[in-house]
Amino acid sequence: MPRAWSQKDERQFEHVKESVLERGGKMEKAEEIAGRTVNKQRRIEGRTPNKRTQGTGNPNLALTELTRDELYNRAKERHIGGRSDMSKQELIEALR
Repeated sequence: MPRAWSQKDERQFEHVKESVLERGGKMEKAEEIAGRTVNKQRRIEGRTPNKRTQGTGNPNLALTELTRDELYNRAKERHIGGRSDMSKQELIEALR
């Protein structure tokens, strides 16, 4: 387990891993699923050192306070065309 994980993360990892194993999964697959689950939770809570995100950011923040990647993901959800070539400011204007 990565050093950046808290004790809570490690407990969650073990719990998810055991759950997958109880359902008849293989150890390798159980560890992969558990690791992805913990990392996703850390990403949602904003505890990852990686600046990029797969999410759409805090819904309570103004568009100008979100990262370009978060704006891009929101534009993707709304099926806004040409988003990959847009700058942060262009994404903000398209989302408004």
